[in-house]
Amino acid sequence: MAHLTPRSGYSSLVDRINRFPQGAPPSDLLFSILKMLFSEKEAGLVALLPIRPFTAKKAAGVWKMKESEARNHLDRLASRGILLDMEMRGTTRYVLPPPMAGFFEFSMMRVREDIDQKLLSELFFQYLNREEEFIRTLFTDGETQLGRVFVHEPALKKEDFLHVLDYEKATAVIQSARHIGVGTCYCRHKMAHLGRACDAPMEICMTFGTTARSLTRHGIARKVEKAQAMDLLDTAYEFGLVQFGENVQRGVAFICHCCGCCCEALLAAKRFAILQPVHTTNFLPELDPDLCNGCGKCAAVCPVDAIEFLSGAESGGDGVSVPGIDIEICLGCGICARACPTGALSLSRRPERVLTPVNTAHRTVLMAIERGKLQNLVFDNQALFSHRAMAALLGVILKLDPVKKGLAMDQVQSRYVRWLVEKSG
Repeated sequence: MAHLTPRSGYSSLVDRINRFPQGAPPSDLLFSILKMLFSEKEAGLVALLPIRPFTAKKAAGVWKMKESEARNHLDRLASRGILLDMEMRGTTRYVLPPPMAGFFEFSMMRVREDIDQKLLSELFFQYLNREEEFIRTLFTDGETQLGRVFVHEPALKKEDFLHVLDYEKATAVIQSARHIGVGTCYCRHKMAHLGRACDAPMEICMTFGTTARSLTRHGIARKVEKAQAMDLLDTAYEFGLVQFGENVQRGVAFICHCCGCCCEALLAAKRFAILQPVHTTNFLPELDPDLCNGCGKCAAVCPVDAIEFLSGAESGGDGVSVPGIDIEICLGCGICARACPTGALSLSRRPERVLTPVNTAHRTVLMAIERGKLQNLVFDNQALFSHRAMAALLGVILKLDPVKKGLAMDQVQSRYVRWLVEKSG
């Protein structure tokens, strides 16, 4: 294997990361972060890995080493949350997750002695909050975003609750999950090292399915049963935390319980509100001004500052201050309605339904098309797709609307894909 200098190894790793629909813009801060998480050799090895899940045998072929040696490298990376290891049809497969939601967060989901987490927290904060390019790219590029908000279920009226779809409810995600892991909130853990954390619970963020199995196997998260997860969800409700999870209907991989002061998704929602950095719920708060007493509790609990109080003159009322809700910013979480002591705020359906991708494959393809990276999924230079994987990817493309199909054809530049798309027409 060719010798990899620190710069060439880390540069190759950055290139590899940026083949994801959500990548990480290169900067000196990013290189400093990667040097804390990866050794020089590991950076060079990971840079060669396929985008799709792969076996130790495949990695050994790419790395030109024995399979047993490759497996040792892969297992060490998985033990630190750099890779996820999953059992798929009786075979262990590995995958490099994106930085967020992925190995950035996994590095802070438990207390570790092998790295300086205080220094790492400072680097993360500077990269995400000072340079801004990463967080802007992550949350504002394209129409389809990584995450979405779940409705605050205690705020729903009984008659409305019956009409809420299962994928809109965090409770349904928990009840349907086969495996559940709970870890330290990356955002509040990071802020704690900076002396800025709030008093919201820290051991509360949830992962599900194969992601949970991998993280709990390596002690990055702890395994919990459904009843324990439901108790934690109730705790999150009581603290007025927003449920922010993967933007899919099926197979949700994570739900974080976010505060407006520490959590990157909600901070991005404040900073880039008009660009819609996270997908909202299908609800909006509705005000009955006759019941409002002007107490201000709704504005105080709003995690994205979407509510401000208007004087009676501004609102056209009789002098009593009432909340003005900016629906362009509002997440539709419903925390304000839960906090209202008089019942003046309630949730109603948005006029236009917010569309949620069916599953991770659907979301990934949409994000890749919108960000000009579909070719990276179709033509992974490190490993050829199997027929099954190619069929699954093309199946998603063929179900897209004509505009997205056209974008897909332009990016892939494949006669075969073009023929399939035109034939599906």
